[in-house]
Amino acid sequence: MTDKPGFGLRKGLTNYGDNDFSLFLRKAFIKGAGYTDSALERPVVGIVNTGSAYNPCHGNAPQLIEAVKRGVMLAGGLPMEFPTISIHESFSAPTSMYLRNLMSMDTEEMLRAQPMDAVVLIGGCDKTVPAQLMGAASAGLPAIQLITGSMLTGSHRSERVGACTDCRRYWGKFRADEIDEQEIADVNDQLVASVGTCSVMGTASTMACIAEALGMTVPGGASPPAVTADRMRVAERTGMQAVRMAQQQLTIDKVLTPDAFHNAMRVLLAIGGSTNGIIHLTAIAGRCGLEVDLKALDRMGRETPVLVDLKPSGQHYMEDFHHAGGMAALLRELKPLLKLDALTVTGRTLGEELEASGPGFVQDVIKPFDRPIYPQGGIAVLEGNLAPRGAIIKQSAANSALMEHEGRAVVFENAEDMAERIDSDDLDVTADDILVLKNIGPKGAPGMPEAGYIPIPKKLGRAGVKDIVRISDGRMSGTAFGTIVLHVTPEAAVGGPLAHVRNGDRIRLSVAAREISLLISDEELAQRARENPVHEPRAGRGYRKLFLETVTQADQGVDFDFLRAEVSTGVTPKMD
Repeated sequence: MTDKPGFGLRKGLTNYGDNDFSLFLRKAFIKGAGYTDSALERPVVGIVNTGSAYNPCHGNAPQLIEAVKRGVMLAGGLPMEFPTISIHESFSAPTSMYLRNLMSMDTEEMLRAQPMDAVVLIGGCDKTVPAQLMGAASAGLPAIQLITGSMLTGSHRSERVGACTDCRRYWGKFRADEIDEQEIADVNDQLVASVGTCSVMGTASTMACIAEALGMTVPGGASPPAVTADRMRVAERTGMQAVRMAQQQLTIDKVLTPDAFHNAMRVLLAIGGSTNGIIHLTAIAGRCGLEVDLKALDRMGRETPVLVDLKPSGQHYMEDFHHAGGMAALLRELKPLLKLDALTVTGRTLGEELEASGPGFVQDVIKPFDRPIYPQGGIAVLEGNLAPRGAIIKQSAANSALMEHEGRAVVFENAEDMAERIDSDDLDVTADDILVLKNIGPKGAPGMPEAGYIPIPKKLGRAGVKDIVRISDGRMSGTAFGTIVLHVTPEAAVGGPLAHVRNGDRIRLSVAAREISLLISDEELAQRARENPVHEPRAGRGYRKLFLETVTQADQGVDFDFLRAEVSTGVTPKMD
């Protein structure tokens, strides 16, 4: 073993009161697995295994791990695979967001507890990548992200389809009686053609692009589909780079800087990314002692057009984005707006990596800056008496005819109330009304589920209505679309103004003015709050108790308050 303190297996010795004995015992046990002294003298690279039978988005994890191990050994390191929690969007109750912070804690503590000089984080499904970046940011090791990759697209009756925008589109047709049970069953077989994450610009693809924009992946790490040789080569390169990071002590705090978050937000806006990306970026930044300024983000959005023509804002899929040149092609278009001196996990700056990526080529997925698919960033930040600390709307996936709208509130008190009444023929609702869903925020649900994509009431769907203004304190899948106001903060469950909206109230939405307002006086709103005080949800034990007592609101990333950086630097990432 090297004499360098804290290197390799010497890191984080178990406390037996005798460090030499601790190392002796550790080596004895690991040699039981067949390791030699020569192997144990190398830099140790941990590899986080998030493979699970419950997580088809990570179905290629075994192949990725083998490729990472190959890269680590080629570079002279010792790969050590270990498991953490794995979260899949469709298999987690009550919602995957409820478990994101738990996964981040698992990741952080395993990085602290086990000896490793660097770590490869393997994640893909919506909440796994942010959870891993949050945990790694808190742990402080050299860390590099490996994305599992997107699924391939399928075909239904000669139409190309992919999860999960097309899932929602076909389900909407089924609810509106436009297709029958046989066709919905047929398309169900074709929507997910392979393992991997959603093939559109949902939250998983958004976080893949954001991870590369943050400088946390090898160049080109965001876009290769899960089942391709390109993805395996990315994995091998990731393993090799992890060894170099260990040798150079390139810790995560040197990469996750204010400039890195600036670049990530530019990319979030330019890809028409998931609204979830804001919450996740805010949470990751909070682990670094930084704050995300939503007003600055909105200002950035006014000068950052949507350039990536992917569903739900456009027409293409992630494999098309990859074939069009992926993130390098996009970053070249955004170059005047980026902080090119930001360091990446390669040890080189973003600008240097862009220079090394070479020239682009003719393609039709990533649009030129002066010919965007949408003139402003995909996300707008709203304010008003209904959302004193902000709300958001994915304007690039909304109906332009509804983005300046005033209507009557049709109120659902919670998800159960909505499920019971939304499809009733007796529901008093018209296409000009505004659907309001309360108590699906961080504490109200709990876990802030993706229930903000309130379904079109069946009576309206059968009449041909395709969109209606919807408002909630919850989230929406990045694969979803519509004129939907989300993340209303403070949430109803903690006494935010949303709690006091009543049926028949008038609400005004103006995306141009960045306004979401309840059209009653301040005095009337205060009177309602006095008459109907809100009692925050509580739990008696377990993780739910921890969650409800410590979770923050959407504008602070829905993280646990005690997991944010202990000593905030007070730095706000510069967005201009």
